[in-house]
Formats: sequence, C-alpha cells, structure tokens
Amino acid sequence: MIRILTLALAFGAGLAGLAHAEIEIEEVTSPGGIDAWLVEDHTIPFTALELRFEGGTGLDDSDRLGAVNLMTGLLEEGAAEMDARAFQAAREDLAASFSFDVGTDTLSVSARMLTENRDAAVDLLRAALVEPRFDPVAIERVRGQVQSILAQDAQDPRRLASRAFYEAAFGDHPYGRPDSGTPESVAALTRDDLLAAHKAALTRDRVHVGAVGDITPEELGALIDELLGELPESGPELPGHIEFGLSGGIEVIDYPTPQSTALFGQPGLERDDPAFFTAYVLNHILGGGGFESRLMTEVREKRGLTYGVSTDLVPLENTEFWIGSLASANDRMAQAIEVVRDQWARIASQGVTQQELDAAKTYLTGEYPLRFDGNGPIADILVGMQVTGLPKSYVTERNAFIEAVTLDEVNRVAAELVDPGALHFVVVGRPEGLETEAGPEITLPEVVLPAR
Repeated sequence: MIRILTLALAFGAGLAGLAHAEIEIEEVTSPGGIDAWLVEDHTIPFTALELRFEGGTGLDDSDRLGAVNLMTGLLEEGAAEMDARAFQAAREDLAASFSFDVGTDTLSVSARMLTENRDAAVDLLRAALVEPRFDPVAIERVRGQVQSILAQDAQDPRRLASRAFYEAAFGDHPYGRPDSGTPESVAALTRDDLLAAHKAALTRDRVHVGAVGDITPEELGALIDELLGELPESGPELPGHIEFGLSGGIEVIDYPTPQSTALFGQPGLERDDPAFFTAYVLNHILGGGGFESRLMTEVREKRGLTYGVSTDLVPLENTEFWIGSLASANDRMAQAIEVVRDQWARIASQGVTQQELDAAKTYLTGEYPLRFDGNGPIADILVGMQVTGLPKSYVTERNAFIEAVTLDEVNRVAAELVDPGALHFVVVGRPEGLETEAGPEITLPEVVLPAR
C-alpha cells in the first residue's frame, strides 16, 4: 500500500509541471472504431483512465426516475461470477481504483491501475461495465443507501432550494427532475428497470475516453476494445434543448430553520458562444472570484449578511444559465437579496474597472496550470474537453482567450447579458420582511427520516 501511494504521489508531482509546457495529446482510434485522447508518459508504471458516457440520468423514463442512478451505484456491487465482496477483494488484490458517478448529462467511470496489473484490472472493470450482476441483496442494500440520502436531502435547505429551483426552471424536462429519483420512484424500481437503464446508459456511440500515463497508443486501442467492445452500439434518443424557464421574481418555500438559503439565476450563454470567455471573466468579477468578488465584498465583507455568496455560468448540454447561491439569517435575507440585486444592476449599467479586469485575468490564467496536478486530473480534463466539443489545442490556447478579453468587451457583455429584472430567487426558510413576487408554484415531497 505504501508503494502504491508513493507511485501516485510521484506521478502527480511529475505531471504537475506539464501544464506549463505543451501537453502532447494524441488522438487514438481503437481497431473497433472507438476514439480516445492520450497523454503518454512512461515516467512511472501507472495509468489513469476516464470514460464519459453521454446521457446520464437524463435517460430515465419519467415513470422510472432514479433508475440510472441506482444502476450506477450497483456497477461495483458484483460482476460476472463475483458477488460484491469477491469483486472488491479482486480489485484490492490488483491495487486498482475504480469509481462510478452519474449526473444529468453524463455517466462517468474513473480507473487507476499499475502497468504490471493492467490487463487483469481491465478484465475486472470490463466485467463491471458489461456483466453487472444486480443481485437482489445488492439492489436492496444500495436502494436503502439512496433512500437514506433522499431522506437527508429532504431535511437540507440547500438541497430543497436546488430541487425547487431546477423544477421551476425546467419542469418535466430531465433537468427539472431529481437525478436520484424520489422515494416513491426508487422504491418501485425493479431489476428489469436496472437492466434497461444499463443497456440505455452504457453504449459505444456515446462514450468519450481520456488516458494518461504508462501506455502506448496501440496498447490503449486494444484496451478500449477489450473494455467496451461488448457494450451496445447505440442507445435511446437523448433529451433535447430547453430554455431556462424562470423570469424575475422571488419564491419562498416555508421551512423551519433559523437561516434561509437562496438560489438565484437568470439566462446564460452557450459554451460555444463567442462571448463566453468574456462572460466567464465577468462572472469571476461579479461572484465567481471568492473573497475578491463584488458580491462577496458587498454582501459579506461590508455588511456581514452571509458567510459566502457565489455565482457561476452553467452551460449544460441542453441549456445554459447563470446561477448563484447564498445563505443568511432569516431576519437578514431580505437585505442580502437587495444587495445582490443592486450589484447585478450596477455591473449591468456601470460595467467593471480596468483594475478589476486585470486582477481577474491574473487569477484565472494563474490558477489554470494548477488543475494539471496529476494523471487523474489530466485524464479528467481530456475527457471533459471531448464532451464539451473543445479542440486539443484548447489546453495551450485557453489562457490566451482569457488574456484577449478587453475592458470594452467585458462591459458590453455586462450590459447585454446581465439582467437584474430577470433574476429569480428561490428561498427556503422563514425570511422576515421578504415579499414573494411572481413565480411558479412549487411542491416538494414530504419525506420522513427512516428509523435509526
């Protein structure tokens, strides 16, 4: 175990410097026709592999919510002739690491393996992806874990605000549905539902592959076909585009807590919009820059209304919006919202200063190389670029895009994109002095915590 940890740390340290030089990304096509990106490095005998399948929980049928999430949680709970315990023992014997995760747009698989054990590790991972057992005892165990998480989420103001915000913004579209399903839908899922979800979510035509480490293009091509060649060629149709469906207003969801939580948002920009990088820099100045952002300065530092407030541009596969969050005491939430709205209006009408722009550029270009701090993070970046449709050259060109943003451009985008009248707040708590405004009616499920 000590040797494995030493290898991982050494590899991370070795690749951290690659971000400052040019990372050579090779395009690899397997004999079976599956494309991948590879950063080849033979410094130590260790490889990181990232798989990203498009679709995610967005493939759930409306009457089978939570199926893809539950199925994903079962991928390491037994495969082929191995039950859950045998599978975990085999993985540990190989000193391999596998993880599985799923969101609305994608299902992710991460693997880390030593070169000496790579073939056996790939065989084991192939079994998890192609031959999951979905044993009844494992289904009930993981179902119980999901149900427990749902029950906890139902008592979490931030989770409630998020659920209400997305439901109101996107309605019956998959973005408006809970990724993990509801207590009722998860309880009703059958083994056949999980088999159907597996067949729909893991397909060869929607997979993106990133690999970093001690592996050649030829070896990677063979590995990919061994790992994925038996999966279905294609799956069901993916969800379509939907506009952000909220207009300006405030919606309050009553919840007994001394501190209210708010999510707020307005329409945003597609990732390939020519103004996206300019808006990205603008967001950093407004609310994405931590303690240096305007909102943090005005809401926390000057007035002490919150411990934190932040914003982010969110360009998803099928929609785009600008979102923010904050929490404040019930008797101070109204003032916090007033300050957020004021800053939204100020940046739209007055723009930013050259000093703010220069500081944002310095931070954003300086922190970018720090993301390349190991084989795993780099593999994750490679596959994320593929999903987003970015070229290989983005790795070396990204900072130039940031540097190219001018003061005139950022202020033009601020005037055109930032819309205080479109800013919608969903507040969970019992805020004082906050009058609700026009907004959709939101109904959240009642969930009782299980007996302990």
